[in-house]
Amino acid sequence: MDYNKLAELVFPDISGTISYLEEIFPKRDLKECAYVTRFAPSPTGFMHIGGLYAALISSKLAKQTEGVFYLRIEDTDKKREVEKGVEEIIESLSGYGITFDEGPFENGDKGYGPYKQSGRKEIYQICVKELMRQGYAYPCFCSEDQLDKIRQTQEEKKEAIGYYGNYALCRELSFEEIEEKISLKIPYVVRLKSPGVAGRYISYCDPIRGKIEMPENTLDLVLLKSDGIPTYHFAHVVDDHFMRTNLVVRGDEWMASYPVHKQLFDLCGFKTPSYVHISPIMKMDGAAKRKLSKRKDPEAAVGFYLQQGFPVESIKEYLLTIANSNYEEWHMKNADKTGADFKLSFDKMPVSGALFDMAKLMDVSREIIAGFTVDECARQITNWAEKYEPVLYQFAVSDEEQFKRTISLWKISGKKVRKDVAKWSELMQLFDYLYLPQESFEQAVVYELDDKYTKAQLTEAIEVYKKDLFLNTDNWFDQMKKLGEPLGYCPNMKEYKKNPESYKGSIADLCSIVRVAVTGRKNSPDLYTIMMILGEDNVQKRLDHFLLQLSC
Repeated sequence: MDYNKLAELVFPDISGTISYLEEIFPKRDLKECAYVTRFAPSPTGFMHIGGLYAALISSKLAKQTEGVFYLRIEDTDKKREVEKGVEEIIESLSGYGITFDEGPFENGDKGYGPYKQSGRKEIYQICVKELMRQGYAYPCFCSEDQLDKIRQTQEEKKEAIGYYGNYALCRELSFEEIEEKISLKIPYVVRLKSPGVAGRYISYCDPIRGKIEMPENTLDLVLLKSDGIPTYHFAHVVDDHFMRTNLVVRGDEWMASYPVHKQLFDLCGFKTPSYVHISPIMKMDGAAKRKLSKRKDPEAAVGFYLQQGFPVESIKEYLLTIANSNYEEWHMKNADKTGADFKLSFDKMPVSGALFDMAKLMDVSREIIAGFTVDECARQITNWAEKYEPVLYQFAVSDEEQFKRTISLWKISGKKVRKDVAKWSELMQLFDYLYLPQESFEQAVVYELDDKYTKAQLTEAIEVYKKDLFLNTDNWFDQMKKLGEPLGYCPNMKEYKKNPESYKGSIADLCSIVRVAVTGRKNSPDLYTIMMILGEDNVQKRLDHFLLQLSC
């Protein structure tokens, strides 16, 4: 077979060479230890939390070595592509503070583009033509029916499934046979003519998992589909070489593909980058672990966390605890630093599935929010509420200082920082009495007082309190004691505990009655401050509403 002649027959319009591509995509001028990493998703749907995890690791590894982190869009499967899928990817990651040095966006091409695979068709065909010249690629005219029969025969004989050896029907076609089929316009793909030998193994050293041995690839995989577009396996090899990627971070489900990719790099004469196979993010399902599912688990989508109002700092902080087992210990010793200062190391990455624990995320997020200033909380809540919680947003922008006072109320207790809030969506659950309009709150009040209080007792307490709210005094609690004592509420807790039967209740009971009437809660931050924030008019309305409910 004259392979040069075959290459010209199959690719008559391709005149470029690999040498030419090496010139226009030169080696990057970086330090020897610098990583060039990439995030290479397909624009086929929402961003998975596992994608964010991989992007975070790739980004940090590049930045901590003064390398390059770029975005490549693998959009060769046009049937599955969604409208504005690329914009969704960029927006999702930028929402978590992950940005790219290069990519398919304005001012993103630094000489290694196009960064969308759909724009790199000629580059792939140049490389396939060169493989064909060397005798490592050939056109395959097998129909779907023929491939189905091959698969069926292999299943019946319990042999490995695939196009290889004697099952590779088009591998040994003569030039004349190929020329005739092309002249008849019979559709064809271009396959790899694998030089792999069954039973022969290759060795690979994964930075996380150590040395791994795998069978050499023997399959004649498709390199170019019938439309001239490459398959994933071939496209990523070509792209990673000419974009000068030297470190690929990907899920461990791709580990089985390493022999294929290694073989393709070698046959093309390219240097194989290092591959790091990270563990997938798992969740507990009963007593067993399983991967987070796009179909079953809302928390699989990165948009879920933005919608719930988790600060991006919380998500990144939590993912770092998954990425490196020593992160929490480092953070405790370096409380004045952030995750941006932490350097990832391969030997601390998990080998088995990383368990995603929502309770742990909530704890991490409470700590993060506790460390925010009131101004930072106000900024983040307002930005989040504008998109997801219009009632809260309206409150926040109508009076910024009043809004900050509410934040101080639930965030700080005396000199102690409270850790009640893990995500901004909890604000309307925990503190609706602060943020809901009066008419909406009245419909939402839930009374939780103990059965020990009679309707008459509750009515009497509220009616007396309503006459003089004394909200303009710094001695509200002392005034409450004076008001409660004639009603039978002991002003001294020690005395009340000695003789509880002598009173209707303690001063704490009276305050609890007022608290539930005003907030609908048995527990809340400082009641006096709440009433000052609400204002006398709203407090009176809530007391009236409480009395109305008692009379029903």
